Formats: sequence, C-alpha cells, structure tokens
Amino acid sequence: MQPEFWNDKRPVGVPGHIDLHAWHSVVEVFERSCRTFAERPAFSNLGVTLTYAELDRHCAAFAAWLQQNTDLRPGDRIAVQLPNVLQYPIAVFGALRAGLVVVNTNPLYTPREMRHQFKDSGARALVYLNLFGPNVEEVLADTDIQYLIEAKMGDLLPSVKGWLVNSLVSYKKKLTAYRLPQVVSFKTVLYEGLRGQVSPVTLSLDDIAVLQYTGGTTGLAKGAMLSHGNLVANMLQVHACFQQQDARGATLLDEGQEVMIAPLPLYHVYAFTANCMCMMLTGNHNVLITNPRDIAGFIKELKKWRFSAMIGLNTLFVALMEHPEFRLLDFSSLKVTNSGGTALVKSTAERWQRVTGCRIIEGYGLTETSPVACTNPYGSLGRLGTVGIPVVGTGLKVVDELGVELPLGESGELCVRGPQVMQGYWRQPEASREVLDAQGWLKTGDIAVIDPDGFVRIVDRKKDMIIVSGFNVYPNEIEDVVMAHPKVAQCAAIGVADERTGEAVKLFVVPREPGLGLEELKAYCKANLTGYKVPKNIVLRSSLPMTPVGKILRRELRDTVE
Repeated sequence: MQPEFWNDKRPVGVPGHIDLHAWHSVVEVFERSCRTFAERPAFSNLGVTLTYAELDRHCAAFAAWLQQNTDLRPGDRIAVQLPNVLQYPIAVFGALRAGLVVVNTNPLYTPREMRHQFKDSGARALVYLNLFGPNVEEVLADTDIQYLIEAKMGDLLPSVKGWLVNSLVSYKKKLTAYRLPQVVSFKTVLYEGLRGQVSPVTLSLDDIAVLQYTGGTTGLAKGAMLSHGNLVANMLQVHACFQQQDARGATLLDEGQEVMIAPLPLYHVYAFTANCMCMMLTGNHNVLITNPRDIAGFIKELKKWRFSAMIGLNTLFVALMEHPEFRLLDFSSLKVTNSGGTALVKSTAERWQRVTGCRIIEGYGLTETSPVACTNPYGSLGRLGTVGIPVVGTGLKVVDELGVELPLGESGELCVRGPQVMQGYWRQPEASREVLDAQGWLKTGDIAVIDPDGFVRIVDRKKDMIIVSGFNVYPNEIEDVVMAHPKVAQCAAIGVADERTGEAVKLFVVPREPGLGLEELKAYCKANLTGYKVPKNIVLRSSLPMTPVGKILRRELRDTVE
C-alpha cells in the first residue's frame, strides 16, 4: 500500500507529509540545534552535563583535530567503539562534521568480530575505550586502521575525580597491559583541536553518514549504508509522531523541555536514531546509562531526574520492575515509553502501565530502515499486539513467495519502501539486490499481516534470525565459528524462547571425535562470540536432521523443543 493509505488513520496533529529537503545533512540539523538550544542540556553521564553549546565546541574541536592531524578525507571511515559515555556523541558528530563515515562498533565484540568489521568497512581510524585496548592491539595489524584515539571513562570529569574513576575502572575490570605506540588520548584530541578551526565540509543527502552493521546469511555481518538523507528522513518521521495532540490540543513532547533516558547502547541503530538523532532535532536532554545491567545503579540514576521519555525493550522493562525500589520513583513526568528491538510481551506492557501510569508503545524497524518503519499511536490509541502503522512517507505491502502483493488481512513477507530505506549493503551489490528491488522495496524477511484498518502485526520470521535482548543473532555466524573447532563435525543453532531475553541461542553439536565436552565448547564460544551470541544451551548429538542434499533442517530441530 502507498503511504497515503495511512494518512487518514493517523492521530490528530500527526502530519501526512514531511519535507525531505528541509535539511541537507545530519550535520546541518546538529549545528542548528546547537545554536537554537545553546544553553540547554544535551547529554548527561557520570554526573557531568554538556549543554548544546559545550557539545558544539567539543565536536568542533574533534573535527578540527581530524582535519589538521590526519590525512583522512570526506568519505573515509572511522570506527567508533564506545559504550554510552559523553565521548560517543562528541566523536560521532565530530566525525560527521569532518565529512567522515561513522562505523558503529559494539564494544563487546571479540577480536574475531572486530577484525571482520574493521577490514570490511576499510576503517582508517578508531575511537575506543581503553578497556578494549588489548583487543585493539590483537587485531590492528590485520586492518587498515592508522589512527587510534583512546578514551577513558573519566575524560570529561574534573581532573582529580577523573583520575580516581579511571583508576577504579581499570582495577575493577582487571585491565591487562597492551602496547599501542601510535595512540592519541581523547583529551589530547579535544585540547589540541580547540586551538584549530574546523573547515566546513559540503555534504548532501545522498552522502553516506553511517555504516551500520547487521548480520548476514553467510555468517558475516554486512554494513548497511545509511545516508544523511536516510537519517534526516527518519528524524523527521519520528518527530512527526511526537506531534500527536491530546484532547486539549497539546503536543506529546515539548521542544527543548524533555528529559529522555538512554539505557540502550548508542552503537545500536535503535538508540542511535532515537537518542543521538531524533532528540537532537528537538533540542531535548539525553541521560546516558553506561551500564543498564546494573539495575540498582540504573534506578539510582533515575532518582536524579524528572524524566519524561524512555526507550527500552521487554527484557529491560521486566528487570526494572522486578527491583523493589523502581515503583518508588517519581513517574509524574513520564509521557513516552517506546519499545523496540524485540517483541513486547502483553503482561509486561500491562504491568508497566500499572506501575508507571505510562503506556508502552511498540514499534518496528530494521537496521536497513534507519531503523523506524512503523510505530503505534501514543496513549489509548495504541494497539497492543501490533507494531502500529507506518511512519509518515512509508509504504508497506505483504507479498507471497512469488513476490505478488497480497490483500489486506492476509499474511506474507513484509516489504517496506520509504526515504529511510538504506542505499544498500557496503560493497555487496549482490546482497543488496537480494533485498532491494528496482522500485525501492525492501524485503524484510518478516511475515506480517496488514489489518484492514492499517495496523500491522508481525506473525513470524522468514529468516532463521534469533533476537536476543533486541540484538540480531544469525545462526550461520554461530555455526561458522563452532565449525572451526577441530573436534566438531556438524552443528546447528536455533532460537528458543527465554523469559529473560525473549529468545536464546540453542546449539546442537555432532562431535568429530569422542571426548568433546560441553565446558570446552562453552569456553570456545565465549572466546569467539559476543556475550549475547553465546549459546545458552548446547546439546551433543550423534546426527542432525538433513535434506537429501545435506542441508540441515533447523525447523525440525525447533520442533523438538516446542
């Protein structure tokens, strides 16, 4: 269905169209926000708050240093491997101002995963936290990275407090020694950059802004090319949703007045767009939560703020509500709770509303759609069990196995078309053609039903992808890693239901020789896979179900655990 189909189904206040040429780049939006909201808070973390003016100065210094101390040119890639700390937005917006392409990198990646992403993207610079220095040292020689910028947790704290924080973190994390002679500290970059002047770079909506990596059916991650135009469009689309009006005619969020809690990692496309991009457009305040797994510490931070918005996922909502002090917080300002990344459980949503008085709104998106494609209306207009309706300017259809569009109410593969859909996969034209057709329709791999009233329900996945706490895990990657173990003859990974993480990885292994133990396999997986990809359960078997041509039947394995 074309985008216009949904315009009369939108809540009061939400426009039916957006001006895709209102801005020429993400940088233009950023610089406008820094001027307009100069004295208002932009980001807070570890007791430090940066105003938009201060953020602007830091980002300008970062950009100036890159321009004057490296031979990096517009279009070159810079990897950013940081948790939710203030250095993250400084590095990202600073790099974009210098015309570079940001490669978002998970700080928890193993050396194997880092090596692939750095090599595939052709990154020539890396910004990382010192805790990951040993991994950087291990992979550096196998990459094109020439410039290393090392951040520490206490970089932006007062000198004495910063030194104490850095010492404590290094001690608690048992940081091992490493040697990277060419490294430049983040503090040095900002100090030296302040003495320079950033040279404006001409950018267009077609220029790539970010390479956002997603799993691949081959087991190797692919870089989705998200242009400035893709990101600006998704900013405007989400902003349009926030124009929803209540019975008094007031909009949902007030420009420059809201406090948004950011517990999800900014390197993940969901939080990247929501916290770094969308809230930037409206000049609102983001409180960065560095370690959301520390629920007690998370709640302690929440006590400091009259927060009005939060994004999260089912796992996080449950963990918060299970802590006895959560219900003692002041929720009087909370107007928006957005859920994405993984399916929202009905009981979780109902409990959240009882505890906080705020309704969780579920949406839908992909890395390839920058990421928001659909979202529910806010408040009582939202419909639990659906992902809402497409954001402004977005078309949806469901198709059968032959690609023929199906009528409303029938299930088929969901396809998305809109200005937020990626340009394609980095240096993978064949993979791009497999998911993007000549008319710009993106095949999502998800099975959906579009109800006659326009609301969308995701009913199944065509892909074998597993979603663990909102992160995509591809069985082929797990299997490729495990098959490299000399004692493994065959293996297969599937997703199984998990109360805490939504889904978890279950691995079936056929040993090549006797004596292969579960503990050995678990240790091997932990050494080669990021934590959320590590199989929660491993089963040793004498054989696996296969087709006559030797393809493992994951469906039959799933049936054995259902």
